Amino acid sequence: MGEQAVTGAGGTPAPERTPDATGEDAAAAAGGAAAAGGATAPGGAAAPGPTSAGMTADGTPAAPTDVSGAGMSADATPPAPAGAPAAPGPQERTSDITAGPGGVMTDEAGVVTGDLTLRTEYADGQVTLRVQYKDADEWYAVTGGRVPLADAAALDAVHTVAVALLNRPEG
Repeated sequence: MGEQAVTGAGGTPAPERTPDATGEDAAAAAGGAAAAGGATAPGGAAAPGPTSAGMTADGTPAAPTDVSGAGMSADATPPAPAGAPAAPGPQERTSDITAGPGGVMTDEAGVVTGDLTLRTEYADGQVTLRVQYKDADEWYAVTGGRVPLADAAALDAVHTVAVALLNRPEG
């Protein structure tokens, strides 16, 4: 970039200035609001409303601030929606399937074949797959069908994959 001439009043060169290390020039230009820690509006007046971004000048957290119209408060945990459970508890999904050739291996009964019901259960951070003969009372754990699951929201996806793997109506 090229240099530009800086002129003072009357077209004469402005005297060289060293930037003010204390910030007094900025405070004077802003009407003193910057030196007091507040934001300024055009014309040097203090700006209304919150002026922190979650912290105060000394590093301590700022008090929660209302953010009108946004449905929340800054630095505060938003409330759970009405009717939402406080924490995900035991959940399950079921689907009717037809086992393919070789059936489904279970821990309790060995191989089960034919028309089955698959149940995918979530509890205590674990997913367990169980099957039963359709309309029977007894459930059997699918061998190798227990794994950790960090987020209960993924239960639908796990169940969908299990159904896709075990349902083989065409053989």
